[in-house]
Order: sequence, then C-alpha cells, then structure tokens
Amino acid sequence: MLPLKDMNPTRRFPFLTYTLIAINVLVFLWELSLSPAQLEAALTNLSVVPARVSADPFSLASILSVIRSMFFHAGWGHLLGNMLYLYLFGDNVEDRLGQLFYALLYFGSGFAATVAQVAVDPTSTIVQLGASGAIAGVLGSYLILFPGVRVKGIVPLRFVSFWAEWPAWLVLGMWFLVQFFNGVTSLGVQTSDGGVAFFAHIGGFVFGLILTQIVILSYPQPPISERHEMLYQRARRNPAF
Repeated sequence: MLPLKDMNPTRRFPFLTYTLIAINVLVFLWELSLSPAQLEAALTNLSVVPARVSADPFSLASILSVIRSMFFHAGWGHLLGNMLYLYLFGDNVEDRLGQLFYALLYFGSGFAATVAQVAVDPTSTIVQLGASGAIAGVLGSYLILFPGVRVKGIVPLRFVSFWAEWPAWLVLGMWFLVQFFNGVTSLGVQTSDGGVAFFAHIGGFVFGLILTQIVILSYPQPPISERHEMLYQRARRNPAF
C-alpha cells in the first residue's frame, strides 16, 4: 500500500516534523542548483562513503557525514517518497514522544541505519544518502505506539489500483517485510549506482522499535482504553479525520 492518510489527529502542532521536512526540501533545492560535477563532488565529500566511515568510524568527520547524509536525496521521487512518510507518521510520533525523544529517535535511527548499511559492505565507495533510515525509525515507533490506527492509501496492482483502509500494524509490518526480503536478496549483488540501501531501512526501523519500547517501559502510558478515548476525543474535535 502507498499510504496517503492516517486516521490519527494530533494534540500539538508538529513543529519538529515540519522543520525536518523543510530542511530536507531546502537541501534538495540546493542540490538542484549545482551542476552534475559539483553535485557529485559535494555528495562525495559531504555524505557517507562506507569505506571512509568504516576506516575511522568515531571521527568528527564521519559523524558529521552521517548527519549531513540524512538530508541529501538522489531525486524527486526519493525526496517526495520520504517526505510523504515523514509527514503522515512523524506528527503523531512527535506528539506522543515529545520533541526531545522524537529528535533522539530521528537522528538515532539515522545513525543506526548508517551502521547497518556500512556493516553489510564496509569497503563500498558508493555514496550513501537519504532520510530513509531516519524515517524508518519513525515508522518503527509508530508501529509500537499506534498499531491499530487505520491508514488509508492506494494498493497498486499490475493493471489497476484500488483505495483501501488497513490498520497501521499491517501497513508498516508489510513495509518492513518488503525491506527485509529485498535486503536479504540483494546481498552480494553489485550495482553501478548502489541501488536502495535496504539494510539502512532495516537498521533504522529496528532502532525505532527498541527506543520506543524503552520509552514506554520507562514512562508509564495510559491504559489502552484511555488512549482510544483520547483518540476519539481528538477525532471529534477534528471532524475531517
């Protein structure tokens, strides 16, 4: 399914989520302003190159390259797909966790994603970039926090697509299974452009699951029935949902 809407109103304005989206868009517009040669040089020098990071993983240069790489994208499709998922699912996770834990989730997932992908091929010289790993952590967190929330979207088949409404656990669970299957089948396969960093998605998603579970255990949550009632109350205040 390509998710387009979740039935999950928020209590607060998702300032950090929208800020992250704005930064990603602005960085991409900057990328578009560069010539192909300038862009290649910028990505090589500023983003993650697994062989370089694995050679000196704890240096300031490596750490900064990981952070910068979370805001670069390889094209419009890459950017829009990532921003769609961040827009749909990030606001509710930020609302539940608060900005501090949400920032830790986002950037921690981005680092976990880089570690996972570099571990698979530490000698690669292909640039690794994109917010996918960080956003995967947001998806993992959403799966823990809101498994039963209904998600609406389009299910594309070979010749036709249809509108569907599925629970979040099914939408996000299937997304993770696709990443895992593609990651396993891609092992040992070499491509000229590096392809999709499936293990970055897996690493970020798992980090999101673990961190959110730790937060839940450390800070007692309202009973499920009370959380459902809170959701319904917000829905009544936002009839569009």
